[in-house]
Amino acid sequence: MTHSSLIDAQAAATPAFSLSDFDFHLPPELIAQHPAAERSSSRLLDGSDTSPVDRIFKALPSLMQRGDLLVFNDTQVVKARIFGEKSTGGKVELLIERVLPNHCVVAHMKVSKKPPVGAVLHMGTDAPPGVNNKTSGTAGFDAKLLGRWPNENGALFCFELSDEPHALMAQYGHVPLPPYIERPYDGSATAAEIAEDEARYQTVFARSPGAVAAPTAALHFDEALLAQLSAMGVATANVTLHVGAGTFQPVKTENIAEHTMHSEWYDIPVSTQQALHACRERGGKVWAVGTTSVRSLESWAKTGQAQGDTQIFITPGFEFKWVDRLITNFHLPKSTLMMLVSAFAGYDHVMALYAHAIEHRYRFFSYGDAMLLHRMNHASI
Repeated sequence: MTHSSLIDAQAAATPAFSLSDFDFHLPPELIAQHPAAERSSSRLLDGSDTSPVDRIFKALPSLMQRGDLLVFNDTQVVKARIFGEKSTGGKVELLIERVLPNHCVVAHMKVSKKPPVGAVLHMGTDAPPGVNNKTSGTAGFDAKLLGRWPNENGALFCFELSDEPHALMAQYGHVPLPPYIERPYDGSATAAEIAEDEARYQTVFARSPGAVAAPTAALHFDEALLAQLSAMGVATANVTLHVGAGTFQPVKTENIAEHTMHSEWYDIPVSTQQALHACRERGGKVWAVGTTSVRSLESWAKTGQAQGDTQIFITPGFEFKWVDRLITNFHLPKSTLMMLVSAFAGYDHVMALYAHAIEHRYRFFSYGDAMLLHRMNHASI
């Protein structure tokens, strides 16, 4: 059976899936703790046909055609993890998810006992000697707790900071690496480790500050590869989706239909909308770089809104409108992203690819290797 016949047959009868269907055993040593020596030297598992092909990422141009369109997420990871203390001296950690007007932010708060509304936290207490707040002249800054967000039952918290949030994060914050990348935040990390993470947990084209996690499939692109793709006539366009910490939250319900998806802000610029339509008109393929680009494009297709918050939850049976090809890293077991890639390329095909990746010692998750997938169903705008 050809690949197209196989995937059409899969699309014709989509079974009901449970959370346990997306589980798999991953040897811990396959979780990448550091990036590859060069961005484009990562491995690329080509899953575009029934049989997987092992490649190197810099071979990507050989798999593309003139007139194709690569869609990147240009979000920029901010130093959103900040340490401090309560007035009582108790330790507190904030992970800033979103910047609001008037020096306000939305954040996760890790603390032994939550302070009352109105309490003022002193943040940035681990700043090195000589780093002072430009307003107060003292080390660190203040964060006043305004309450839960987005309502009194919300899981996040709203704070008013004593200065401009992005400036404070740049001065006092830490790169918010995923929990499976083991880095000490007690000051014992080496200068080389800190410098590596600040440089490599960021795409080369990041320009829109606001993410607490990188769009990791795009980490494999370097300037030389982008220049090569441009020279051969591959077009590029950008969306913005500010990746939140919710991307790492586990699904807790066996019935995946009961899962409440986290919300993330996205934007599809007019120039990108025009590039997408132009790609369709010339017969090119739309390549989404990462699941965040998929979520942005398909949110736009589903709602007609080019900007806003999305809680789109893509599971098997979803009909993709824009994306023809997907470049993605390997994802956590039982995660919403495993469900998304299974919806895109077919559950059985994706699980077979993951088994191949584990057998052939691919590196997993944010600093790991990449995979290329073709869309299972062929509907388009």
